[in-house]
Amino acid sequence: MPVLRMEGISKSYGATQALDNVSFDLGRGEVHALLGENGAGKSTMMKILSGAIMPDAGRMTLDGTPYAPAGPLDGLRGGVSMIYQELNLAPHLTVEENIMLGREIHAGGWLDRRAMKAEVRKTLEFLRHAEISGEVPVGKLSVGAKQLVEIARALMNKCRILVMDEPTSSLSLEDSLRLFEIIRKLKEQDVGVIYISHFLEEVQKVADSYTVLRDGRNAGSGVMEGTSLDDLIQLMVGQKVTEMFPRVPHQTRDVLLTLEAMKGVKMAKPVSLAVSGGEILGVAGLIGAGRTELLRTMFGLDAMESGRLVISGSKTGRGTPWARIKQGFGLLSEDRQGEGLALAQSVADNITLSDFSPYRRHGFLSVARQRKGVAAWIDRMNIKARSPLQKVTGLSGGNQQKVALARLLHQKAEILLLDEPTRGVDVVSKAQIYQWVGELARQGKAVVFVSSYLPELLGVCDRIAVFHRGSVVETRPAQEWDAQSLMAAATMGRTSSG
Repeated sequence: MPVLRMEGISKSYGATQALDNVSFDLGRGEVHALLGENGAGKSTMMKILSGAIMPDAGRMTLDGTPYAPAGPLDGLRGGVSMIYQELNLAPHLTVEENIMLGREIHAGGWLDRRAMKAEVRKTLEFLRHAEISGEVPVGKLSVGAKQLVEIARALMNKCRILVMDEPTSSLSLEDSLRLFEIIRKLKEQDVGVIYISHFLEEVQKVADSYTVLRDGRNAGSGVMEGTSLDDLIQLMVGQKVTEMFPRVPHQTRDVLLTLEAMKGVKMAKPVSLAVSGGEILGVAGLIGAGRTELLRTMFGLDAMESGRLVISGSKTGRGTPWARIKQGFGLLSEDRQGEGLALAQSVADNITLSDFSPYRRHGFLSVARQRKGVAAWIDRMNIKARSPLQKVTGLSGGNQQKVALARLLHQKAEILLLDEPTRGVDVVSKAQIYQWVGELARQGKAVVFVSSYLPELLGVCDRIAVFHRGSVVETRPAQEWDAQSLMAAATMGRTSSG
């Protein structure tokens, strides 16, 4: 008997059928991959499992016993733990308070803080991240560290079923490998793991079996052993994808942006770099190496402490984000929900937020023209949204990412700072993003492409700069790097041959 059985699950939102008669089984000690494009229904399925939303039809059983959680706390009590793709943490609470939230230890009617501190420390040590202080507010952590706190919180619950939704999207390769070790230990304890990821190579390594959803329906299931990437992709999209990293021919032009020993208040060391128009400069490095801090300083989100920027030959020092936008910069944040999008606003407002000029007449905004313009962007970017008026918070993570990228394209940015642009994006949408980035380079724009996913850096970029502890170790043409030398430079501060 499977530890979990979901039969005939259906869920609709108005005229949109998110799930249509979907069935799913999970065995004890099994890692079952749940795959599909953005908006295929994976997150909806797991929200039903956790009790966050109610299905319209269908039934669930845990160990053969009927299971119908009234809410997330009910699901937690039933032994279901969730690691959501969009981090579900309270930023004003400490690491310890977040991990123990809903699992507090009491003694004599009082919180036993010493016992809770010990449990948190033990869990963080198990994750091999004892350096994360339990007393630091979560809002002050990097996205990668927040992801580890989310994982620690899920592990704190003695669960029968652990759902991991894009758990490695913000993790370094080293931390991802540690996570796979933890999954193996959970399997030995008969914990069933539902693993959702768009990194199909890692899915092949970690999963025993798979189920693919397409447009809210079962597209196929099977044993992972012997299943190729092409088989999985064809089930996901209904057709073969011939090119994973499409290359658009482009030529490097004059230098568009130069950093002269630039250092921001949150950067460990000054950085000097140059990016030409028509060039895609990849930036590799471990999480915490200083890549995000570099982009934030360039865009004016973090204050510049010393050095300067040279834009098309004109030197400039400190600047606000609005000033940088006027200078032609566009930033795609790695934290799309925290700072990359206005979640409570519509798709239309998010795409046009940085440039209303095409829709203004005599000082007034033409809402009709704005909606018409955004409808064209929705079609061009293949964003799955009901209309331009739908709130961004109602979109899947991958479609939210497309909205954030559409804003940069809409504002006609000349220097694009892309921080993990394909995080949480399905394999077909990734190929589309690579195509768009190539088109931008063909148009003569400068692209700085930060990624922890080495294959895309090698497949998309013209040159790659590697960060190690705040410094640029080396910058070379992409064809002179391979995955091994990139990792050696990122982890040791030198290449394997150096």
